[in-house]
Amino acid sequence: MALPIVAIIGRPNVGKSTLVNRLAGVTDAIVHDEPGVTRDRTYRLAFWQDSEFQIVDTGGLVFDDDTEFLPLIREQAAAALTEASAAIFVVDGQTGPTGADAEIAAWLRQQSIPLLLAVNKCESPQQGMIQASQFWELGLGEPYPVSGIHGGGTGELLDELITLIPSVEDVEEVPETKVAIVGRPNVGKSSLLNAFTGQSRAIVSPISGTTRDAIDMVVERQDKTYRLIDTAGIRRKKNVEYGPEFFGINRAFKAIRRSNVVLLVIDAVDGVTEQDQKLAGRIEEDGRAAIIVVNKWDAVEKDSYTIYDYEKEIKDRLHFIDWAEVIFVSALTGQRVEKIFDLVDSAAEEHQRRVSTSVINEVLQEAISWHSPPTNRQGRQGKIYYGTQVKSQPPTIALFVNEPQRFNENYRRYIERQFRQQLGFTGTPIRLLWRGKKARDAEDHSNNRATRV
Repeated sequence: MALPIVAIIGRPNVGKSTLVNRLAGVTDAIVHDEPGVTRDRTYRLAFWQDSEFQIVDTGGLVFDDDTEFLPLIREQAAAALTEASAAIFVVDGQTGPTGADAEIAAWLRQQSIPLLLAVNKCESPQQGMIQASQFWELGLGEPYPVSGIHGGGTGELLDELITLIPSVEDVEEVPETKVAIVGRPNVGKSSLLNAFTGQSRAIVSPISGTTRDAIDMVVERQDKTYRLIDTAGIRRKKNVEYGPEFFGINRAFKAIRRSNVVLLVIDAVDGVTEQDQKLAGRIEEDGRAAIIVVNKWDAVEKDSYTIYDYEKEIKDRLHFIDWAEVIFVSALTGQRVEKIFDLVDSAAEEHQRRVSTSVINEVLQEAISWHSPPTNRQGRQGKIYYGTQVKSQPPTIALFVNEPQRFNENYRRYIERQFRQQLGFTGTPIRLLWRGKKARDAEDHSNNRATRV
């Protein structure tokens, strides 16, 4: 059963995201002293007493200006209201009522949705009532003085809110696959997100940097649930100034870490860039499953060999994630977009797969029979005693050997290739831990001590 949604509405820089963080009990939304930091609508889970709901944060509304992203922000706010069960109109208690507040109030009166008026930045309980009383003139009912920073007054606001939204009893927690969508600015990440859903949930613009925050949304396909996380475009560090973009990139890196599968979106026209290589390295370093999504494929002139040549180039330039599947799509036309979900399912399954110790050792024995471990100048050969999988996500296999230093990088890569050829693990990194005899003896000694105790 879907949770009720509460939309947060207001003009720029009244502290909507700060209040959202307070109500949701998180610090996920970007908060920065600059109008227009929030552009898309972003969702946060919240609860109060025995009620659970989602809060959707929206961009700052401006009605008398059609420059840059402002019309798109208005569309996002209107879309949030259509799916919401209630709305909270946030105003600035320190500034007092403005003409922009009056315009938004007039617009909200035309909407058929329960509404609460939250007067933010009322840090002083004594002054708060005086600050809030100024907003009776908006004609939206009782103004609630609150402080998004300190939390003052939010309890009273939430007490009233839960009387306006439908109750959800025994909400069943649905297993979901978390999918982060990452890439350089303007490669079509938000367009891909919208193509997944068939509606505009993220602002799409040819101007780089449209997405500032990490945007979560949930979609269902064939009885499976996916949490899609659109992220800010990631540029080189030297090009990023401290501010909203800096925070957005940090959110993108966090999105990679909390995902099960990462979609690395490549611009088909630009090809693989140095920044794409760095992103791929970050995905591998964090141990996430991955799919390489080549977007804007409709814009490339092709013959019967183009796709094969392009895939070879991608594998060469992103060789450290050559285990990732490559798919060529167009978010604009929808070409092959749905097939991404099949690859996500496969990569997520491989990422959490476990293989028995007996099967791992069968692969090892066959690998050793074809290619013996190297021998050093003194004639001492490396020996692999046995292997076992010690964890998943990503699959991690411990190999117990006589001396790890006897196994050079070429042989280690050979063993990894054998595991992939025999066991699959397509779409996920694997980790091999080379443990020497001393480490094994120390581990056995520790286990014996634990047994005696």
